[in-house]
Amino acid sequence: MLVAAAVCPQTPLIVPRLPELRAACLTAVAALRDARPDLLVVVGGAETTRAYDGAAAGSLRPWGFDVTVGEGPPVLPLSLTVGRLLLDGEPVPARSVAHDATPAECRAIGAELAAAGRVALLVMADGSACLTPRAPGRYDEAAGPYNALVAGAVGQADAAALAALDPREADRLWVTGRAALQVLAGAAEGTALTGRLLMEAAPYGVGYFAGVWT
Repeated sequence: MLVAAAVCPQTPLIVPRLPELRAACLTAVAALRDARPDLLVVVGGAETTRAYDGAAAGSLRPWGFDVTVGEGPPVLPLSLTVGRLLLDGEPVPARSVAHDATPAECRAIGAELAAAGRVALLVMADGSACLTPRAPGRYDEAAGPYNALVAGAVGQADAAALAALDPREADRLWVTGRAALQVLAGAAEGTALTGRLLMEAAPYGVGYFAGVWT
């Protein structure tokens, strides 16, 4: 059963910069630990769906930051690497989910994770990267409403709204967190958690959220 979840951005900039957003994420992470789960899992989008054990390593060197977590060759994708860093390197298991996974596949992964006892999830998910003309993606006037929908769902612990996100629109609007958020939706099905949106920001035209469900 899912007892707590945190949603944080997967941007590597949260490690050396963006101190207010990082502080909000650490508050969300603290709430996960306060829930005293039997199992804490980091979930994030990637090119492929894969499970990683707590010993897996990751690095931000491909993004220009000499920061690593874990030991051995770096194998974690960006989302899971940033998640482990927010956990101060705590060796917890992680699950990547393919960016193009269907909503049903994502929800099934979430349900599987939630069946492992008292489970908490650290969900690494960005919103749209098309929010401004200088954003990484091409500016799209639909990005703002879509981003607001995601922020509202995170703040209200609205699993149904996350489950209903359209993958095609998410792909068009560069919403890299869609699959991970739908894993959260699957894990939260049948629960009655309360959500709090701790912070929402878009300093580079990309939607970043820090929220917690308890």
